[in-house]
Amino acid sequence: MDRLITISREYGSGGRIIGKMVANMLNLPFYDKELIDMAARKSGLSKEIIESAELRAKSSLSYTLSSTVTFGEGFGGDTIPMNEKLFLTQFEIINQIGRDGKGVIVGRCADYVLREFENVTNVFIFGEYEDRVKRCINQYGVDPKEAEKTVKAYDKARVNYYNYHTASKWGSYKNYDLMINTSVLSDEAAAKQIVEFVRNRDYTQSIED
Repeated sequence: MDRLITISREYGSGGRIIGKMVANMLNLPFYDKELIDMAARKSGLSKEIIESAELRAKSSLSYTLSSTVTFGEGFGGDTIPMNEKLFLTQFEIINQIGRDGKGVIVGRCADYVLREFENVTNVFIFGEYEDRVKRCINQYGVDPKEAEKTVKAYDKARVNYYNYHTASKWGSYKNYDLMINTSVLSDEAAAKQIVEFVRNRDYTQSIED
């Protein structure tokens, strides 16, 4: 059976690393930064512009304001806001992955984009704040003096980005099939938990049942 898995995560929780492990264990394509490359090719925008969308989302006001700035010719020949163009581009790419029927996708509101698809498992990975700060320092190489600010900034960016583009609330248990606390599990153990869940879950039941 082909499988789709989305990984939403708090910054510093290890979600990208765990997602990559899951993809390797299940022999599935992995999409994280790869989506930026694909979006750049599709939209004609630079990777730097696309990556900056998440940075702008650190401020809900600046992200909203930047969404009022149009960028060239949009879909259908009309000018559309830059943030909307970027989101729609990634939306189309994630939809195509959904139609292909397999892959592990990290972030980019993938759980929302694929909400109508079958065989999708939506995972949310989180951790205690102190543990996430330590990971940022020890694994991500963030300056210890900036680590706490970095964790808070990226968490805020993900909340703003997700809540702006979807009708759901980022981090709400109602949006996910499985939530994992990496403060009590190693990355490898977390990945194995996801794989076991995916292999054994009943796909005939929706999240809301």
